[in-house]
Amino acid sequence: MTRVRQKKRKQKIDMARAQRLPHGPRGGIELLLIQSIDGLGQQGDVVEVKPGFAKNYLLPQGLATLATDHHKRMVEKHRARLQSIEEQRLDGLRTLAGTLAEQSLTIEANANDEGHLYGSVGAAEIVSALKKIEFSITEDQVRLEGPLKELGLYTVKIHLGREIESGLKVWIVPTVDEDTPAESAS
Repeated sequence: MTRVRQKKRKQKIDMARAQRLPHGPRGGIELLLIQSIDGLGQQGDVVEVKPGFAKNYLLPQGLATLATDHHKRMVEKHRARLQSIEEQRLDGLRTLAGTLAEQSLTIEANANDEGHLYGSVGAAEIVSALKKIEFSITEDQVRLEGPLKELGLYTVKIHLGREIESGLKVWIVPTVDEDTPAESAS
């Protein structure tokens, strides 16, 4: 008889623990995601999951917390702060895009008499030329349709961020031999 009482007592305790977690409209547990989880939601989203998934995985791993009003307000304040930071970053990128659009690079390359380069000019050469004029752009931000293999003027797209691109004028000119001007001066 004591075993039956102990079992009923344990069931009551388990039910009390389960009732402490906030239930959503569909009967699941409402949680606030601390980290983004594929297939479930992004950081700061309020999601409704099954009780076992909440108690056995999300809460112990620290991936989610209870969706209380206090936590929801904190997330909204944090989102507003992140939004303002993102807007400032995008404004800076737009300014950089405008500055890059006004720039013109000159890259020297070895070429034959017909204007075909012996090698090619790629993103690495464009990035190093931009670094010389104090622009810090990475190679993956330079969008080329293919390597530049002829002398001339090209407009290269520079992808700076979310929907922010700039056109950069790149002149590819033949390498000037140092011996040639000295010979013509004599």
